[in-house]
Amino acid sequence: MSYLLLLETSGKNCSVALANEHTVLLSKSASAEHFVHAEQLHVMMHAIFSELSISLNSLDCIVVSKGPGSYTGLRIGVSAAKGLCFSLNIPLIALDTTEILAHYAARTAPQATRIIAMIDARRMEVYSAHFDAHAKRLSEDEAVIIDENSFIEQRNEDLVLVGDGAVKCLPFLSEHTRILSALPHVEMMHELAIHAFQQKKFEDVAYFEPFYLKDYMPGTSRKSIL
Repeated sequence: MSYLLLLETSGKNCSVALANEHTVLLSKSASAEHFVHAEQLHVMMHAIFSELSISLNSLDCIVVSKGPGSYTGLRIGVSAAKGLCFSLNIPLIALDTTEILAHYAARTAPQATRIIAMIDARRMEVYSAHFDAHAKRLSEDEAVIIDENSFIEQRNEDLVLVGDGAVKCLPFLSEHTRILSALPHVEMMHELAIHAFQQKKFEDVAYFEPFYLKDYMPGTSRKSIL
């Protein structure tokens, strides 16, 4: 039996799970307005292995959500994943965060004709991608500013908007639209992770980087420089 460690740190929610080919054995998560990833990620990992009495050396693969999403969260998750892959000499799988959300929406809202994954990118901006009812990708990930003209061509379809950026569309929605204001979570990753593992869709650990989509823009300090 193969063991996969799943890590999802692309947003405010930080989650970890140990899974095999059949199911998620145990997952843990922590979420707060301020990021707790650096403090909680390794604590949750240790707790999972301790509670299941399984050794790190039993792992066959690390699976990480690669983005788009939070620069800080992605950097922490990918750094942890790469460190484990190097130390254990096991492969790395990276899953697109919008695709994780789309597969969750396809299972949760089967009546949809189109799924739009929307990850909060501050202000009225989201990281977005379009998928069909079966979570097949229809567009690449892109940064989009939400306004009254957003997705106007799709408003007569049975839309499902999924992700923490979806609420930004509330003023512009039609009656055909449903919102799933979900944060990415390891529980959503299992099916995609197993498929990628079986297909051996592994990353080059040495060169792999998170998919930030946009360059990091540090905030302006409020402290006086005088």
